[in-house]
Amino acid sequence: MNNIKTPYRYDFVGSFLRPQTLKDAKADFLAGKISEDEFNKVVDEEITKVVAKQKELGFHVITDGEFRRSFWHLDFMWGFEGVAHENTGGGVDFDGELALLDDTYLVGKIKAKAHPFVEYYKFLKQFEDENTVAKYTIPAPAQTFQQMIVPVNFESTRKFYANNDELIHDIAAAYQDVIKQFYDAGCRNLQFDDCTWGAIVGTAAKQRYASLGIDIEEVKRQLLEVNNLALENKPADMTITSHICRGNYHSTFFTSGPYDTVADYVFAKENVDALFLEYDDARSGGFAPLAKVSSDKKVVLGLITTKRPQLEDKESIKKRIYEAAKYIPLERLALSPQCGFASCEIGNKLTEEEQWAKLKLVKEIAEEVWQND
Repeated sequence: MNNIKTPYRYDFVGSFLRPQTLKDAKADFLAGKISEDEFNKVVDEEITKVVAKQKELGFHVITDGEFRRSFWHLDFMWGFEGVAHENTGGGVDFDGELALLDDTYLVGKIKAKAHPFVEYYKFLKQFEDENTVAKYTIPAPAQTFQQMIVPVNFESTRKFYANNDELIHDIAAAYQDVIKQFYDAGCRNLQFDDCTWGAIVGTAAKQRYASLGIDIEEVKRQLLEVNNLALENKPADMTITSHICRGNYHSTFFTSGPYDTVADYVFAKENVDALFLEYDDARSGGFAPLAKVSSDKKVVLGLITTKRPQLEDKESIKKRIYEAAKYIPLERLALSPQCGFASCEIGNKLTEEEQWAKLKLVKEIAEEVWQND
């Protein structure tokens, strides 16, 4: 096992645009034109290629691009006992565009079982070498918690859980089990992807919860509790980070707002090793909340957008890094794109070449800012 300490100075969130070959194979599989084995062979081949590209670009972290899943979050939830899903043509509004998502809901108590994502990780791990470490991405425990208490699921969840505390307990226990499964498979770099904090920033969420008679501070307490309970008993030599997201679907977003109202919770008290934070436009607010980040955490600044193909100005990005360093020491900072390039299969509105150009830019800037690392 190599001793690369993640996150690295130049990093990325995890998902990549699905190559056309993969999209065609998925369509053929769903149409019954090829078998599942034939489809999986194509997936394996495309993951092998995308890992090779990450290495070619000189990155020290490798992922499978999330090529095996349809959705960044729901596919993982389907790997628990007690969770079912159905494609009903529904979804969630993302800035005027409907993100088509499978309905995902409880049909029993949540329990861990042998999780398919662990097998996916094992395929990726074979590509690790002395220069790279394999990272796997899963939705945060808070994301699973929120999924089960959204209005459309609330009544069905209450059939199995009388209150949120019981639900939080079982989700945390299931995550602890799966984290151990990953660890036993050799995983030392796991990333939570978490839209829950991004969804409650700003004034709109406060008004929404108030209309439901729910105290938003209690919501924040529960999000922090489920994440930290899941992290209890985490192996000391396993890095677990969290990417805080405001939504990323076909180059659209779900919500806007600065981090100020959640910094006292997730920045100060969440027990992850590092935070990947979106800071690619004005929707994210300023850097002042970074002063709340606990001293044991690093911050990966997501200053390069994955939503547009245009390359950022290098000097402007450097200036923003140094601005952030007024609130948290430069040695605890790193750089990445603000999100994945394809949180769902549809991907964002840029080409694969434009995607790789973004990663090249991240690496160039990081090497110039942190010259001795």
